[in-house]
This record gives sequence, structure tokens and C-alpha cells, in this order.
Amino acid sequence: MEKGADVALTDQLVRRDGSDNSDLAASRCKDLAIQLAKFPRVALGHLPTPLEPMDRLSEMLGGPRLWVKRDDCTGLSSGGNKTRKLEYLMADAQTKGADTIITQGATQSNHARQTAAAAAKLCMARHILLEDRTGSNDASYILSGNVLLDRLHGATVSKRSGGTDMNAEMEALAEKLREEGKTPYIIPGGGSNAIGALGYVNCARELVEQANGVGLKIDALVHATGSSGTQAGLVAGLAAIESDIHLLGIGVRAPQEKQEAMVYDLALRTLAHLGSSSEIARSDVRANCDYIGAGYGIPTEGMVAALKLLAETEGLLFDPVYSGKGLDGLIDLTRKGHFDGMENVVFLHTGGSAALFGYPEIFDLPGYVTN
Repeated sequence: MEKGADVALTDQLVRRDGSDNSDLAASRCKDLAIQLAKFPRVALGHLPTPLEPMDRLSEMLGGPRLWVKRDDCTGLSSGGNKTRKLEYLMADAQTKGADTIITQGATQSNHARQTAAAAAKLCMARHILLEDRTGSNDASYILSGNVLLDRLHGATVSKRSGGTDMNAEMEALAEKLREEGKTPYIIPGGGSNAIGALGYVNCARELVEQANGVGLKIDALVHATGSSGTQAGLVAGLAAIESDIHLLGIGVRAPQEKQEAMVYDLALRTLAHLGSSSEIARSDVRANCDYIGAGYGIPTEGMVAALKLLAETEGLLFDPVYSGKGLDGLIDLTRKGHFDGMENVVFLHTGGSAALFGYPEIFDLPGYVTN
């Protein structure tokens, strides 16, 4: 965060008498930074991202003070959470001598868009495989939004039907490219493996350092969770610095039991990859999957209402697939008293506003007016 933003944020806070705790947290964050420095990393994002209050929303909901961690401001191809993961994944690809990147996602994949941009920046060929998870043939959905940007970044884009084994499809393409003399590197959907999750281990450290720097005690951190890499990294990072922040993922894809199991497994693998002796309790992994609706990428009334509310009150844009459903969960749970007794709750904005252009009809917006 820039100096001016730090001052503005400090002016809005009441400092707490907790210098000993802050010093201990600072020491643990420093140790974690040293651990992370062992891994290759290429600078792709504008970090640290801002931490801002959402006071109009807080006043409307009447719960704790709500904040937003602006990972929509990471900078790479309009920003988003995948940039943090790609800093480690693309560095690993470079280390392995790759000249071609392959990845996959749903049609309006934020991850695919950011991966295509990262590969373009690093002068690598890029191939995107998109799985049709909604069955929509609307031209805006299949050609605009993130798909337009994939192509604008020079990626080759191909389509697969819903339910396809996308990992097998990526490996088949990689084998074909190897036969042509290329050196491909496969990035899993969402960048969600132990290497990519390091980006959110680092984000956990960054957020705690930001908050400590201005005397803010964060009671809870809420975010959308799908392919599990973001939440797993946060779980591992918070465990490594022994933070008591209550972490809650709002599921956008899988049922609760499956989502939590994926996150827990990856969090353990991430800590092992990090070389950390920290432990994670299964109870530390929480996912509320009540806001998925009919399925991944399929709009819900709550998501549409949440996106409109934030656009009209805070001037913030969220995406209809991922962050929008997470935001719906935050708003509804706040109204239901889930965060009662807490003072400060942060929502991690994972970006993705480019996907709005793939869903132009769902908002029922007025046309031009006649003056």
C-alpha cells in the first residue's frame, strides 16, 4: 500500500493496546517471509494490494465493520487472485526450461485470462482449454469477457464439453507439443497446487502485516473458494504465523464436505512444500456452500443483488461466477448475525470483473433515458 493510503487508513482506525502481540506477529511474519524467499518467484503483481473499509455497506448491514482486501488490483490483465499464484508457478516453469504454458478452466475463467497474460509477458506460448460447465451458447458468454481477453493475449483457445477429464486433456496436448519439440508446462485449473498456493501463504503474511501496521485487529477473513488454492494457501499461511483470524470460504462449486476436504488436503501439502512444522486442525478449514445455486458459473438472485449493491454503494465491481457469490454469502451471513461479536471482517476481493461482460443480460439494467 502506498504511503498516502497508509495514512488515510490509519486516520480511520482506533489503535489498540496490543504492542506485544503485534511484535510477535511481526516476528512470525518475518520468519515466514524468509521461508518463502527460498522459492523462485517472478514479479507479476502490484503488491501489496490495498486494504480498504466498506463503510456504506457496513452501515447498511449493521454488523461489524467490513473491509475489502483488493486483490482485484493485482494489475495483471485487469487483476485477480490468480496473479499471486502465477508468480510462483511461472517462476517454476522458467526454472524447468518451459517455452509453452497449458492450463484449463471454465468458459469465463479468470485464471485462464491471467495465465495467458503472464505467459505473454514472459514470452511463452499459451494454450487454454475451456470446459463448458453451463451449457450456454450465448455469444457474449462464449466469446466476450475473459474469453475475449484470452484471445487478445495471444492464447489459442479450445473448448471441451462439461465433465471432460481436463487434466487428461492437458496432458494429451502436452505430449503432442513435446513431439513437436516444445517444452510445455502444465498449470492446474485455478493454479491450485502446492506451488501456486504459496501465493496465498504470502497473502496471509501481507494482510497481517498491513493490519498490524495500522493497529487493525481482524476478527474474520471471508472469501470465495473454488479450486481450493486460495483458501489452502491462506489456511497454511495463517497457521504458519499462528494467527487467530477466523477464515471462512464461501463455496462456488462443490458441496461443503468435498470443498473442505480439498482445501485441507492442499493446505497440508502446501505446508509440507513450504517446509513448515506448523499444524492445521481439520476444524480450521471452513466452507459455507449454501450460495452456489444451480451450479458453477450459473447466476443466482443473491449474487446479482450483491453485485448491484456493491456497485451502487461502494463503487466496486465483482464477478458473477466467483467473487459475486462469495459476496452474497458475506452479506447474507452478516444479516443473519453470523459475525455478531466481531468488530472487523475483511472480504478478500479475488477480482474477475471482466466476466461481467459474459453475462450482460442478468442484471436487467435500464437503457438510455430520454431527457
